[in-house]
Amino acid sequence: MNFLEDVPVVRRIDTNRDDLFAVELVGHVRAPDVENLFGLFEAACAQHPRIDVLVRLVDHDGVDWADITADTLEQGSTEAADHVGRCAIIGEPSWSDRVQGWLAAPSAVEIRRFTATGEADAWTWLDAHEKPADV
Repeated sequence: MNFLEDVPVVRRIDTNRDDLFAVELVGHVRAPDVENLFGLFEAACAQHPRIDVLVRLVDHDGVDWADITADTLEQGSTEAADHVGRCAIIGEPSWSDRVQGWLAAPSAVEIRRFTATGEADAWTWLDAHEKPADV
């Protein structure tokens, strides 16, 4: 294992909204990364009855969907259907079809995809902004 493999794939993004779950997914997403992501997502859902979600994909090259347990996907789907109002997905490739199919149908979650160059539009759509990192 080299030092680059130790870089977290799932990174929280600080925002001006407590009820916005914002994350950055960097590189290839493996099953343990999804478990981490769903743990963070579940905690956000426990704090707020309704949340919005922003997912920023950076250098994304796939997800090991086959390695993720059906129970994990089912639990995440239920949490999303029960708690999420809007979901903005930024970057390539488009996950919007996969995410929509993953949610329990019919879903009231409004999902929009934005290109990396259209990220500002995603933040505007969610009426939010990223907080600058504390240095």
